[in-house]
Order: sequence, then structure tokens, then C-alpha cells
Amino acid sequence: MQAVLVVNPYASRVTEARLAAIERELSRVVDLTIVKTDQQGHATELVAAACRGGCDVVIVFSGDGGFNEALNGLEGDVPIGFIPGGGTSVLPRALGLPAEPLAAAVRLADAIEHWRTRRITLGRVNGRRFAFNAGLGIDAEAVRRVDEMGRRADGKRPGDLAFIMAVVKALASRRGHVEPALEVKGLGRAASAFVANAAPYTYAKRLALPIAPEAAFELGLDVVAPVRVRRRSLVRTAWAVLLGHPRYANVLYAHDVDRIEIVCDHPTPLHADGEDLGDVEIAIFEAERGAVEVFI
Repeated sequence: MQAVLVVNPYASRVTEARLAAIERELSRVVDLTIVKTDQQGHATELVAAACRGGCDVVIVFSGDGGFNEALNGLEGDVPIGFIPGGGTSVLPRALGLPAEPLAAAVRLADAIEHWRTRRITLGRVNGRRFAFNAGLGIDAEAVRRVDEMGRRADGKRPGDLAFIMAVVKALASRRGHVEPALEVKGLGRAASAFVANAAPYTYAKRLALPIAPEAAFELGLDVVAPVRVRRRSLVRTAWAVLLGHPRYANVLYAHDVDRIEIVCDHPTPLHADGEDLGDVEIAIFEAERGAVEVFI
């Protein structure tokens, strides 16, 4: 069985020693070829080339950005597996894999050997695939702020704490007050929007943040859109949204939908799986049901 392992050498938890151990583990069950990314978007090209080259399995050792790129390069019905190499690595953890890379590789090798797979829905926003979440507004602005911090001397990105601080700074820049600035068609006006393809939406270290607790990989998309954020209700709203109690906050909510159209009052930051997609005035989210076969 021919497998291609796509590796992002700059991901937070990718080291040569870990890669060597993972290669030994996977090589027990597949004939493995390793390719490494060297720039943004490269994983998309490498995965597309692997699929066109007739590989049986694609495996990605990266962070969530690399996983997103890989899913956007996947062609045909080639099954894919994920090994957590980033600081957060939401996707493999949400699929039930351990957060430690080698432990995840052991599980993944067993899944490939016994062909243990699951078909999952993917989201699309303005044509770009995403695996677990996308957002407009504060969420996406925080992603951009973290990107602007750049990488450390070793090439690694800032971790979860940096993202939390970025959210705090984004709110502080508005003095903790965010009024409705976008229209979720069919639901109403809101200050920002979280679109989920799975629960949890993300993690803060070991703490799972559901946001849309009813979301699931086998279903359509969920949207949680806080109507407004005010200083006096900031803590209550943040607690309800982040811990997955949207019905107890002043939010718009929809579950298991195939299409969500959002129109912004002005260009607004958009992200997909933590990847900054720039500013948009219209965002169309679509569910691509049963799109991908993943190893579990």
C-alpha cells in the first residue's frame, strides 16, 4: 500500500527525532514516501500531486493550517489521516486521536492496518474548505493578530496563550463593546459569527471549547453569532459562548444547516481552521456532506 506523509517541518511539535519515530511506526503498515512543505500553500500542492500520482493513503504531520491546506488539495476519494504536529491540532484531537504525535501515529498505523475509517462532512467558505471551524469578526481578528506576531527564532508559531491574549486585545480595542455589524441571512443581525463543523470548536491547552456543542462531523454546519458584546455582559456572554451554552446568551443560533450566507456592513476578517482569509463583505458557508474518508 502506497502512502505519502506530508510534513510541515515548521509546525510547533515537529522535530527530526519525532519524524523518524513516526516514519518507523507507519512503515510497518505502508510503503511510505515523505515530502516536506517549504512555504504557505505547499501542502495543497503536495497532496494534489500525491493523489494524481496514485497513492492509496495521505497522512499529514502538521498543525491545523497544514491540515486545512491538505484537505484543499485532496482529490478523488483518497483516505487521509492526521498526526498532531501543531500547538493545538484541533482536527486530530476532535477525531479522537491522542495529542502526543507518536501516540497518535501508533493509533493511526493501527487504523490503516485494519482500515478503520469514518466519512465526515467538510465546510466551505467562499470556496475554501475547512475541517472544524471558521469565523467572521472577533475570532478571525484574533487569528490575524497572532499571525502578525510572526514566528519564534526556531520557526514555531505562538501558542494558545497568544491567541487568548489576541482575543482580549481585540475586545480591548473596542473597549469591550461590539455592536451588530453583519447580517446572518434568515437569522438576523450580529456582532460576529462562529461557524462549526464539529465540537469542540477549539482547545485552550487541554480545555475543550465547544461553542457549538451540537455540531458533529457527520452533520451539516452550526452557527453561533453573538448579537452584541457589551462591557457589562462581556463575561457572561463569553462564558456562555465559549463553554457551549449559546442558548443562554444573546446569540443567533442554527444547527445542522447546509448553507449560511452572511453579509457584512464593511470588510470584516474571515478565517477557516485558523487560517486568515482576508477581509470580506460576503461570506457563504456550505456543508460538503460525507466529503472525506478519514482514519480514526
